[in-house]
Amino acid sequence: MKKKKFRVGVDSYSLKPLNLSPFEVLDWVKKNGGEGVQFSEVNLPGGRDLDKAFLKDLARYASEKKLYLEWGGGEHIPFDLETGKPKDTFEINRRAAEQACLLGIRAIRSCSGGLMRWNPDSLPTDVLLKATSISLRRQKNMLNDFGVTLAIETHFEFSTFELLKLMTMAEAEPGGYLGVCLDTMNLLTMLEDPVSATRRILPWIVMTHIKDGGILLVKKGLVSFPVEAGKGIIDLGEIILSLSTLERDINLSLEDHGGDFLIPIFEKSFLLKFPDLTVAELARLLHLSNRTKALVSQGKISILARSVWPRRCESRVRNGIQNIKDVVHKLGSR
Repeated sequence: MKKKKFRVGVDSYSLKPLNLSPFEVLDWVKKNGGEGVQFSEVNLPGGRDLDKAFLKDLARYASEKKLYLEWGGGEHIPFDLETGKPKDTFEINRRAAEQACLLGIRAIRSCSGGLMRWNPDSLPTDVLLKATSISLRRQKNMLNDFGVTLAIETHFEFSTFELLKLMTMAEAEPGGYLGVCLDTMNLLTMLEDPVSATRRILPWIVMTHIKDGGILLVKKGLVSFPVEAGKGIIDLGEIILSLSTLERDINLSLEDHGGDFLIPIFEKSFLLKFPDLTVAELARLLHLSNRTKALVSQGKISILARSVWPRRCESRVRNGIQNIKDVVHKLGSR
């Protein structure tokens, strides 16, 4: 592996059930071996506002503990996902970019958080791509003025194929105003092999959600689910090896949670919404499904209900931090 020091931290969403303030999240991560925090949301302490003074205090506290900070709060889909009505994301992203600058951060994670293809009433992907590209082009100068990259998460809005189309449509270049937050497990849910998908968008990656998982073939299709980092079927080693080829520094921010996602691939209307899916990649997913089935049969992994996550989150996140560090150490000793 190219000599690169990866810092392993935690996305704050993983610890949401603990109801910690941002300062307490930093304390927890430091105590449990982490090296930084990506804040997906901010649970403000009593009497505090998300203002300049608070952000300066947070940056100072993280610096004292020698922890990296990463920031969320960005959005890229210019529609309200509940109503379908147009939504102006300019001010949302301007505010997040301003906050990032006060924290000394050069990228903000963007997640509009929708299962579009799963909802028959959602706008078609090509409509979303066009509207998103127009909206983001209008924000290019603003983001460049702040010196901040909007890192679009590999979530459930766009596949990596579609993200590459979006970057072209939005007149973006790697290292510029748009980038990608790589969520390694969400790729499974979007019917993509995580290793292949990472390589597709590699030049654009500026942030990560390192999340392990499994995928099972069931009567209604495929089911994807997160598992403890380092225990699932996602080749984190190969993904981190790819990340090591980038010139920029990349932090490995662990995200973990309970739950599962049904991917109804036996419904023709659903599968048609993934026009870039190839036979080769689907075959790879079925291979990963066989590996998942074996791990489940051996009792090594299982689907964890979201209702159980609050009782398990601390131990699983703690173990995940160490497991990712172990992967990085093994790669570095090659």
